[in-house]
Amino acid sequence: MIPLDARVPSTATGPSVVALGGGHGLAVSLRALRRVSDRLTAVVGVADDGGSSGRLRRELGVLPPGDLRMALAALCGDDGWGRTWSRVVQHRFEGEGEIGGHSLGNLLITALWEETGDVVEGLRWVAALLGAHGRVLPVSVVPLDIVADVAGLEPNPTEIDTVFGQVAIATTPGRVVALRLEPPHPPACPQALEAIASADAIVVGPGSWFTSVLPHFLVPGVTEAVAASDAERILVLNRTPQPGETSGFKPEMHLEVIHRLLPDVRFDTVLADAESVVEIDPLVRAAALLGAKVVVRPIGCDDDSSRHDADLLAAAFGSLLRRSTRHDRITPWQ
Repeated sequence: MIPLDARVPSTATGPSVVALGGGHGLAVSLRALRRVSDRLTAVVGVADDGGSSGRLRRELGVLPPGDLRMALAALCGDDGWGRTWSRVVQHRFEGEGEIGGHSLGNLLITALWEETGDVVEGLRWVAALLGAHGRVLPVSVVPLDIVADVAGLEPNPTEIDTVFGQVAIATTPGRVVALRLEPPHPPACPQALEAIASADAIVVGPGSWFTSVLPHFLVPGVTEAVAASDAERILVLNRTPQPGETSGFKPEMHLEVIHRLLPDVRFDTVLADAESVVEIDPLVRAAALLGAKVVVRPIGCDDDSSRHDADLLAAAFGSLLRRSTRHDRITPWQ
């Protein structure tokens, strides 16, 4: 194959931003962040075990490509090329045959992995084809499974049950009291750790709290890299509880869970939607457990109580970094 660097000159501008997460939550953060910088790196979870991604990881032993595909689609530009390729890679085949239910982007990513023999290089080629405004990396170079200890499940609600897999945990009606990964000490993607170490800003969330946000910090080296970084560390709260996974959660409960399960994780800023915060004092107290201040902004979609608006979120990100006095190397954007 032609060396990628010979085909795609670097024209990236703006502060270096790393966004951690997966699924729709990470996608909206990336759509917001690409409005303010081209120096973006998405560090994506690789624990999906459902749908097309689950089928491909079981049949071919590859990383589940679905969340990686969504991140790449979110980084596509707003011109005709970007809009077209964003739709194409998200296209899902219908029918009951072997290809039914598969996303074209998942198949494309898997094909590039087989052609290049390298996960990171394959993703670079897909990003180049899409004209993506940034790069996408897996948090680990091996497929992961999330395992949760869950309380409150029938028929024995007083006992602790083990729930295995992202799909099962995301829909559990019980209360998650502990998280771990299988394999227990997975290797982190070296390029992801390097990106975190050199970032001007690190953005975590929004997203499925126990299956897309917190598992990143269970991969060895990630918590340490975030802690050692002098980047502005921003945690974006969900607007509403997620049915099953965080049913009944108030905003501050998301932070209390991080403090309980991941006591070494720290942030500088917790960004919350104005319409989602009814009582500010409990949220401020919970944020203090993580070493963070609370910033409340209107960042939600008017037509969907659970979704963030990418334009409003971009304005909030820009405001946070412009106001930051901690890092002289952050370059405010226009």
